[in-house]
Amino acid sequence: MIEIENLTKRYGSQTAVADVSFRCETGTVTGFLGPNGAGKSTTMRILCGLTPATSGRALIDGVPYRNLPNPGRAVGVLLDASAQHAGRTGREVLTLGALVLGLPTGRVGQVLDLVGLDKKAADKRVGNYSLGMRQRLGLAHALLGNPATLVLDEPANGLDPEGIFWMRGLLREFADRGGTVLLSSHLLHEVEAVADHLVVIGNGKIAADGSKQELLAGAGTLVRAVEADALAATLRAGGATVTATADGALLVDAEPLVVGRAAAASGAVLTELRTADGAGLEALFLQLTATATAAAPAGAINSPMEVAR
Repeated sequence: MIEIENLTKRYGSQTAVADVSFRCETGTVTGFLGPNGAGKSTTMRILCGLTPATSGRALIDGVPYRNLPNPGRAVGVLLDASAQHAGRTGREVLTLGALVLGLPTGRVGQVLDLVGLDKKAADKRVGNYSLGMRQRLGLAHALLGNPATLVLDEPANGLDPEGIFWMRGLLREFADRGGTVLLSSHLLHEVEAVADHLVVIGNGKIAADGSKQELLAGAGTLVRAVEADALAATLRAGGATVTATADGALLVDAEPLVVGRAAAASGAVLTELRTADGAGLEALFLQLTATATAAAPAGAINSPMEVAR
C-alpha cells in the first residue's frame, strides 16, 4: 500500500506540491494523472526517497522508502528509462542490480524473459537500445526484486502498440496477484484501460481522487455549436467551467439540460449535445485540469524541475 499524507514541496517561494493526500490500495492500479508541471514527478520522487518533502509524509507499507530494509525487494521503481549506464549491456545492468539486492543471478534471465528482451537484446550495450527497449529494461529492473509495489512514471514511452498492450497485461496481472501499482502516464486511453483508481493533480493540488467508475460517471456535458466561442462565453458567464477539446467541442461541468437552456437563451445553434461519459478519461482530464488551473492562486507556481515535465 502507498500512502501520501499532506505532502508539500516548496522550492524557495515556489510551490510544486501543496498538501497532497491519496492512497493506493493493495491489489489495484492507480492512475496518477496531470498536465506537465502539475506535480506528478515531484510527488513520485518524494515517495521514492529522491527528493525531501517540505512537510507531510509518503509511505510504502507504512514506512518511508528510505526506512525499508532492502527497498528494491519491496518496491520497483521506474522514473526515467534513460537513466541507465549506456556502456553496459542490458544483462550487465540487471546482473549488477541483482548483486546489490542480494538476489541469485538466475533472476536476471527470468525478468529478461518476462519483459521480452531476447539474448541478442540482452547482450547489446544500452547505448544502442531504442527508447522502447530501454523501457523494457527499466521494467525488468523494477521487477528484479519481485517487489509487492511498483512506482512507474511514463513506462509506455517509446513502446509500440503491441508493447503497450503487453505492458497493460503485465500491470493488470501484477495487481491481480495482490501487488500495488502507481502509474503516471500521458496515454490516457491506456490508463483508462488498466486503472482501478484515478488521482488527478493540477497545479500541485489534487483535483480528483476516486474509483474509475465513479469519476467517469460524472464527466459533464459535451456540446458542439456553430459559434462555439459565443456559447462558451455565455456558459462561463453563468458560472460553468468550459474547456475546449482538441476536436473543437466544448466540455462543460454542467448537466445537458442546463447547457441546452443556455444555448437556447443565447440563440446558439447546436450540432451535438450529450453527457460526456462516452468521452471517457480524456474528457474528465480536460475538465478537472482546467478547473484546477483556473483555481490556482497566483503564488502557487510549479518548480523549474516540474516545468520540464
